[in-house]
Amino acid sequence: MGIEKLMEGNQTFVENEYAENIEYYKALLKGQNPHVMMIGCCDSRVAPEITCHAKPGEIFVHRNIGNIVPPGDWNIGTFLEYGIRHLKVNTLVVCGHEECGAMKALASKKSGDDVLIPGWLRHAHTALDTVEKKGEKPTDPEEARKWQSELEIENVKLQLAHLRTYSVVKDAEDAGKLRVVGLYYRMSTAQLEVVDPGRPLKVE
Repeated sequence: MGIEKLMEGNQTFVENEYAENIEYYKALLKGQNPHVMMIGCCDSRVAPEITCHAKPGEIFVHRNIGNIVPPGDWNIGTFLEYGIRHLKVNTLVVCGHEECGAMKALASKKSGDDVLIPGWLRHAHTALDTVEKKGEKPTDPEEARKWQSELEIENVKLQLAHLRTYSVVKDAEDAGKLRVVGLYYRMSTAQLEVVDPGRPLKVE
């Protein structure tokens, strides 16, 4: 898919979706008011706006390899600070997914010629350690898929813990103004599963 395909797709969007809902899209020029923040994987198969059937302006999204939240990361930190303090979003989600290439790479323990990816994936090593304590990855293909899924879900739990190392998240959650949720997208069924529902918001 080259630039020509992108431009053709944009023209189709302009002539159909945009033209049919022009007032909605014009209203977005005034600002955004998303109802949820999401940290997801940048895997091209799991775009949250599509899998959650959301319109532009509804989800404030950060995507990276493996839906990872490194403690002290400026990129993640500015996303959190802006979404929580300025956009006043009260729901923060970490969403992992089935067949995640990042988690497969983590489990393989092979870096090859990659320079940056291994360093990034070290922020998920604790999840791998947790799963491996229960048993090594099975050789049977079906059992291996279940083991891999368990790793992907464990990684979501780990990244939720990493989120709470950011004071902007911890303070808002402790005050009952932010709900921190873990989700898992199972590609084989297209269903979202709740890994951790988080603490309920305080009613004011």
